[in-house]
Amino acid sequence: MPDAGFGIYLHWPFCQAKCPYCDFNSHVVANVVDDVWANAFETEIERIAKLTNDRLLNSVFFGGGTPSLMAVSTVERIMESISKHWRLANNLEVTLEANPTSIEAERFSGYRRAGVNRVSVGVQALNDPDLKALGRLHSVDEALNAVDIARSTFDRVSFDLIYARQNQSVADWEAELERAISFEPDHLSLYQLTIEDGTAFADRFKVGKLRGLPNEDQSADLWDVTQQLCEGAGLAAYEVSNHAKIGQESRHNLIYWQSGDWAGIGPGAHGRLTLDGVRYETIGAKAPAAWIERVQNSGDGSVLQQALTEQDVLEERVLMGLRMAQGIELSDRWIGGNINNINYLIDTGLLTLSGNQIRTTSAGRPVLNAVIQRLLAS
Repeated sequence: MPDAGFGIYLHWPFCQAKCPYCDFNSHVVANVVDDVWANAFETEIERIAKLTNDRLLNSVFFGGGTPSLMAVSTVERIMESISKHWRLANNLEVTLEANPTSIEAERFSGYRRAGVNRVSVGVQALNDPDLKALGRLHSVDEALNAVDIARSTFDRVSFDLIYARQNQSVADWEAELERAISFEPDHLSLYQLTIEDGTAFADRFKVGKLRGLPNEDQSADLWDVTQQLCEGAGLAAYEVSNHAKIGQESRHNLIYWQSGDWAGIGPGAHGRLTLDGVRYETIGAKAPAAWIERVQNSGDGSVLQQALTEQDVLEERVLMGLRMAQGIELSDRWIGGNINNINYLIDTGLLTLSGNQIRTTSAGRPVLNAVIQRLLAS
């Protein structure tokens, strides 16, 4: 849906260390040649711009990995290239993800000069033992100092926390979240810890070495406390894991959830582009070296550009759109074809239907995966 906006996602795949819960495409390397990466990003930007240069650009998102490890000069070159190739919205949002260990006042000032106007800081926990258990390299003091630096540099700052951690009681999380809210954030991303295949945590879990994780009832209690505290602080849950003051929602992520278009640039980056009325899925080569090689040799780092069927597009709208508190609007035909499943979810208090607008209730949101599975069942 092009009317939901157009954004660019740039993937920086490098980290200082691999966190044991992380299944993102991230790599630890000894050395990165900044010019090689800047050249590759510029090449990809130029290629994609030829397909989409009539679009108004609403957002840019530097994700990772750890984008705050990028040289300021690399960010400058990327933003200069973007500015050459697209019309920029007056309220263009440019977000950069940052880890506390790589936040420096001087570098952040450089990012701001380059055009970054929003930062998302990966705090993850507000006690040192849990930070260590999560494989994080920073302390609580370093994290809070990093947030201070970010807030003194940028107008918009978000930070992330992970909850439902090992041996974390409801009282522990309540105290930690209250402390986070005391810093008066405009935006919080609050994720329940999940054990993803292919991670170090998954390996430990399989052999019984990841003890103390909450059961289903405990997870529900942690969810309830999260919603109550954030709502009371004026940080509405505009999406399942994201809370913001009015007007401080992540515009880039809204493009995803509202089925807009975005160009995915970088190793393993996914994109969705509507070209000549057809919506395409794009994926970049996953390995950093392979992506660089493809860009240098053919001027195209992607390994997939596949047209989505009408059914694919509808399923993505449901999968992504129901993450938002506002829900999604669907056609009479789709609703009519799924009315039995919709009525079941309404009767069980998990879904509401108003006209063509469906959305999850407060009871449905924490079991969103089950709601979506039911909705998409044939």
